Amino acid sequence: MSGSMGMRKAGGRRRGLTAAGALLVLVALAGFAKAWSDTMAKPRAMRASLVLAALPPGTAPIRLAFIADTQVAGPDMPPARLARIVERINALRPDLVLLGGDFVDDKAVATRHYTAAEAIAPLGGLRPAIASVAVPGNHDHWRDIDAVRRALAANGIVVLENTARRFGPLTVGGLDDEDTGHADVAALLRWMDRLGGAGIVLTHSPDPFPRLPERVGLALAGHTHCGQIRYPWGGSPATMSRYGDLYACGMVREGGKVLITTAGIGTSMLPVRFGTQAEIWLIELRPPVQEAPAAG
Repeated sequence: MSGSMGMRKAGGRRRGLTAAGALLVLVALAGFAKAWSDTMAKPRAMRASLVLAALPPGTAPIRLAFIADTQVAGPDMPPARLARIVERINALRPDLVLLGGDFVDDKAVATRHYTAAEAIAPLGGLRPAIASVAVPGNHDHWRDIDAVRRALAANGIVVLENTARRFGPLTVGGLDDEDTGHADVAALLRWMDRLGGAGIVLTHSPDPFPRLPERVGLALAGHTHCGQIRYPWGGSPATMSRYGDLYACGMVREGGKVLITTAGIGTSMLPVRFGTQAEIWLIELRPPVQEAPAAG
């Protein structure tokens, strides 16, 4: 009798272990399905409308489309997928398209790597009213910055590296990559001061933001991927910013200036997202409202 009772207990333990194992498999499959869904989802359309104090009164609103970290590589971001994203950007009818660096990617677990020319060619399909403007990222410097420059120029994209370009009332300053030691904030600000106009800064990393003066009303950054993999309870294993979560994602206001950090388009290190999705930002810049003169 004691033997049959022992057998029943052993059988119960085995069934419990089997059920626990099946539950773990289901949880793993659900996690994988969510990760792949987050990775391959259409980029979210993020919108912001900002007053840029230095824009002259009466200036028509300026529409900026902003993306970063295209990082073309298989399996998640082949050139064909980037071409479809370009079509979505064109549908937003931006005046300027701003590209925040990291056009290429050499992650070890990629199923395919692409040349700089192949990775950047889809961006030649951008059709802003005025221009497409880019800065380099750390992956571009690590791979071959000259090849990246050539590919961007061949596709009609203005490349700014610690320099600036004026587009009507707006001056866009492009800061070179911080992580690889190529950023020169002082040189960039000298360029912007010479050109005048209402200034914004395009930078790959958000980390230079505290060093920008308030006369730079807006800075746009990528690099962090908003953590790329985020825990269900909040936070992520890494933000790739020395400031942790402070500038890692979304819009931050400090004094009279604003930083927008995008989750990016592609992936870094691992070809997967979890709890984040790719983003396209559409930002409308407006001048201050001019007060009507008091009635006499």
